[in-house]
Amino acid sequence: MWDPVTYAVFADERSRPFVELVSRVGAIDPDYVVDAGCGSGELTVELGHRWPDATIEGFDASPAMITKARALGAKARFAVADVTTWRPDRPVDVIISNAVLQWVPEHHAVLEHWMEELAPGGWLAFQVPGNFEAPSHVAIRELCASRTWSDKLSDVVRIHPVADTLEYVDLLNQGGSQVDAWETTYVHVLQGEDPVLKWVSGTALRPILDRLGPEDQRRFKQDLGRLLAEAYPAKSYGTLFPFRRIFVVAQK
Repeated sequence: MWDPVTYAVFADERSRPFVELVSRVGAIDPDYVVDAGCGSGELTVELGHRWPDATIEGFDASPAMITKARALGAKARFAVADVTTWRPDRPVDVIISNAVLQWVPEHHAVLEHWMEELAPGGWLAFQVPGNFEAPSHVAIRELCASRTWSDKLSDVVRIHPVADTLEYVDLLNQGGSQVDAWETTYVHVLQGEDPVLKWVSGTALRPILDRLGPEDQRRFKQDLGRLLAEAYPAKSYGTLFPFRRIFVVAQK
């Protein structure tokens, strides 16, 4: 499903939320740290720099991503696993999940399970995109529902894949846990031709492109590119792409 090369084009923009998320985790000397949905592993390696004495483990459902992660030659361990079925073999001190749970319809239950798997005083920190009403995602939904594409794509895109911030606080603020939650809108200045199309091609478009053959992929991206160019006009210094994200950090 995932194309590590396309996803990595905007590595700097995608890493900043991870860094800001982890900075709010107050664990001093954890023994066991897990990156749930670790992607290609570069950010998982950074957890080893933050906590050099900890066992660092990353897992992802994409074999392509894990292959790339293992090629880093880092101290961290990497495995192919699904966030809905992953079970640690011992209590976890820190669970990090960066921009993954939006792909998991039942992720409220996943979050509750992760809290149960934490050691006493352990930390759960996750970040999800909150931009599903942005012009980019509205354009994708409208195109999938159009006469041209509805036969093949009408069932692919979910309208509300994440909850609002208050719902996450209410879900995790149980049994004495302390929850810190906030939202940030990043205004990325993207460079090059069709930059917003390139951005969504590495993330939101993956389930759609996987449904289509090569020629239909080309046609769909061409149709979407026109809509995105209108929604995000290029300026002399680049293309402005606002991106809202939701952050939650809970200590058990």
